[in-house]
Amino acid sequence: MAAIEKNNSDELSALLADLNRYGYCILRKVIPPEDIPKLRDSIMASVREHSTLPPPSGYVTGFLRVNQAIAPYLTNPRLMAIVDHLFGEFPNISMLTGTINGRGIPRGEVHADWPYNQNNRSRVRAPYPDVIMNLVTMWMITDYTVENGGTIIIPGSHKRDYAPEHGTAVDPGAKYEGEVQLIGKAGDVGVFDARTWHAIAPNISDHDRSGVIVRYAPWWINLNPLKPGTRERRQMVEKTGGQDSEVALLPQSIYENLPEDLKPLIDHLVKENGS
Repeated sequence: MAAIEKNNSDELSALLADLNRYGYCILRKVIPPEDIPKLRDSIMASVREHSTLPPPSGYVTGFLRVNQAIAPYLTNPRLMAIVDHLFGEFPNISMLTGTINGRGIPRGEVHADWPYNQNNRSRVRAPYPDVIMNLVTMWMITDYTVENGGTIIIPGSHKRDYAPEHGTAVDPGAKYEGEVQLIGKAGDVGVFDARTWHAIAPNISDHDRSGVIVRYAPWWINLNPLKPGTRERRQMVEKTGGQDSEVALLPQSIYENLPEDLKPLIDHLVKENGS
């Protein structure tokens, strides 16, 4: 796997090659090391305060509405070069979630992410086309290690046109040949194709693992099934009893104070009433 730190075309080519071959790559030192202690303390405190899941998990959707510390980094040129290559102009951020995987958390189910997750109601049904519709980025606020539960990834699984699904032979609870874990230092960003099969790994360490998950999408994909109050959300998820993720919207007052280059990526997530 390439782990190149220089901001040049060689790095971009190597990262794109990893993404194409394995389904994931890692950008090193996107967040400067000197920024990490303050950022980590702020983000972990906000996740614990606002989590919709009980400990040892921590999970906060629409994370910018409660904490904006990560905002200045989200348009890092090295990352945006990948986004631009895959999606072209006018990308969006589809989801932004603060997380903690605490001590003692168990292994999770293997899955692909939206819109490929076949356990969701709003999904691209399998067999789905060979098109990437979401890019998942894991911003490492703490180190990601084997012991503290660096995310399990099945390299090459993005080449398949299906994903693990309840009630089928492709068992979300199974362990799969070739599994690896996403390992990095605080400040690194793991990047993977949303089709890539992955799972929460057990945290057997004495420390919590924390990160912010940010998903980038092309302009042409419909993100309304993720947003509360939309016709698509009501028809596809609420009326069918779906349990699909919901992205909490951002108050206008917070949006106005975000970095200018970030605003075009998230203005679709701002509350329409301006509250």
